[in-house]
Amino acid sequence: MEVQLNELIEQIKKEGVEAAEAEAKSIIDSANADAQKIISEAKEKAEKIIADAKSENDRIVKSSEEAIKQAGRNLLISFRESVAKELKKIVGEKVEALYSGEEFSNLLITVLENWAKNNDTDDLTLILNSDDLKKFEETALHTLKEKMLGGVTLKASNNFDKGFRIAVDGGSAYYDYSREAVVDMLSDFLSPRVTQLLKEAE
Repeated sequence: MEVQLNELIEQIKKEGVEAAEAEAKSIIDSANADAQKIISEAKEKAEKIIADAKSENDRIVKSSEEAIKQAGRNLLISFRESVAKELKKIVGEKVEALYSGEEFSNLLITVLENWAKNNDTDDLTLILNSDDLKKFEETALHTLKEKMLGGVTLKASNNFDKGFRIAVDGGSAYYDYSREAVVDMLSDFLSPRVTQLLKEAE
């Protein structure tokens, strides 16, 4: 009887140990699985964070580069406009000096001579503003007559400040050499060349 009891106790102990070991193994396996899942999820999140950070960094770098390029373009456009404006100012000053100087009357005589020689018209009108017409009549009218340009009609117009205009065929055609027209013409002629020089210097 005592032997059977001991055997029963041993059997219970053995079964309890095996059950405990099985339970412990199950807990360990579950813990390992959970740990692997956590590690895998953490790794995925870390990779996503790194990828998002790289993408954002690339976007910021690209945006910064575009902003710098645009700022450079704007600066260059502004500089070219400033140069064109300064060029027009310089041209304006030179034309103003020419049209206001003592040589203006001689310039007009030369223009009329060449016009009469090279253009088939007997109807030629020189148009000046009132002040310049008065000065021209005082200083150069006799020269016109000496050069057989007496058929030239002189006319006053205050529609422009400095310079002159020439009308032919009773005013059916006008050639504008007023200060404003000449400055615009010379500026338009010079600006592309200045722009090309600026591009070559880049």
